[in-house]
Amino acid sequence: MAGILVHRQGAVGHVVVSNLQKFNAMTTEMWVDLPARIAEFDRDPDIRAIVMSGDGDKAFISGADISQFGAERSEADAQKRYSDSVHLAYTAAALASKPVIAKIRGICMGGGLGLAAGCDIRICADDARFRMPAARLSLGYEAAGVQRFVSLIGAQNTYDIFFSARIFDAQEALRMGFVTRVVPATQLDAAVDELTANIAENAPLTMKALKLTVQNFLLDPAHPESPAVRAAIKACNASQDYAEGVRAFGEKRKPVFTGQ
Repeated sequence: MAGILVHRQGAVGHVVVSNLQKFNAMTTEMWVDLPARIAEFDRDPDIRAIVMSGDGDKAFISGADISQFGAERSEADAQKRYSDSVHLAYTAAALASKPVIAKIRGICMGGGLGLAAGCDIRICADDARFRMPAARLSLGYEAAGVQRFVSLIGAQNTYDIFFSARIFDAQEALRMGFVTRVVPATQLDAAVDELTANIAENAPLTMKALKLTVQNFLLDPAHPESPAVRAAIKACNASQDYAEGVRAFGEKRKPVFTGQ
C-alpha cells in the first residue's frame, strides 16, 4: 500500500516514500502526509538529522502519480489544491530546522527531483537516474521550484534539464552540483550513516542558525541577516552548548551537546 513510512535509527529520523508498484510515485495523500512526517521529526529533541529515501532499491521517487491527474487536476479549484499540497511537500525539508538529507537510489524524476532539490544535502548511488519531464506534460513548473534549481545548479543547467527533459546520470548530477557525492549502490547506506553520525555529534543550535541563514539568503540575497537570523546566532553564543564546546576543547574531549 502506498504511503509515507517513518522509523528511527538512533538520533536519525528516516522518512521513506513507499509506492513500490509505481517506483515510489507520489499520490495525493502522500504529498499531503510528507510535510507532517518531516515536522514530527523536526519537533523531536532526540532527532538530530532527517533522511528522506525511497522504498526498495529501484527508485528514490519517480515523480507524481500521473494516473491521478485526471481526477485531481481537471478543474481550477482541484488543480490549486493539488499544487498547494505539492508546494508544501517541496518546502517541508527547507522549513525544518534540522538537516535533511536525500538518499537517492535508482529513479529520481519529476516530483522526486523536486523533493530532492528541497533537501539540504543529496547523496546518490551510482545507479541513480534523473529527469525533469515537465515539458513532456505541458506542465507549468512553480516559480519557487525553478528558483531552487537555479540556486543549486545554475541557470544554464536548469534550462538544459527542463528544455530537453532528458535523462541524466549520477556523474552528471555531480558535475552540475545537484548531488554532493556519488557512491557505489552497496555503499550508499554506509555513506549516509557516516554523514548523519557526524551531524548528530554537532551542536543543534549551530545547525539551526546556519540553515535559517542559508534559507533567508536564498529568499532575499540582498538582506541575508534578518532579525530571525540574528536571534538564532545570538542564541548559539549564549547557549549552554557553547560553554560545553569551549570546555570540551580545553579538555581535549568530544563535546556533548543538548541543544540548550
